[in-house]
Amino acid sequence: MEKDIKIHEYDNIKDKMPSIDEAMHASEIFTLLSDTTRMRILWLLCHTEECVSHIALAVNMSAPAVSHHLRYLKQSKIIVSTKVGKETFYRLADTNYSNLIHKMIDDVFSIDCPHINHSDR
Repeated sequence: MEKDIKIHEYDNIKDKMPSIDEAMHASEIFTLLSDTTRMRILWLLCHTEECVSHIALAVNMSAPAVSHHLRYLKQSKIIVSTKVGKETFYRLADTNYSNLIHKMIDDVFSIDCPHINHSDR
């Protein structure tokens, strides 16, 4: 009887397993977040909206190098941009997905961000 229950549980879990495409997408996000520079840029953009030149100053990199990292973050839809005149400003996207990443980053760095309710810790 116990073996039948485990087989039934296995079948239920197996049916809910992410597809190869879903797992690949998740893996790409973790790979994206595994870069130290992108993590620092993302941390900054979780807490403020900034232009490339200010981000470059904050992370001590050239503007073209920062733009390269921003392109990856934007393609993954974690951040969004707004053009104001000739300047482009970047910020965290306002999606459940991006907010989850924001919470994870704050938790990892032990930072209480005023934008997130931390009462569920």
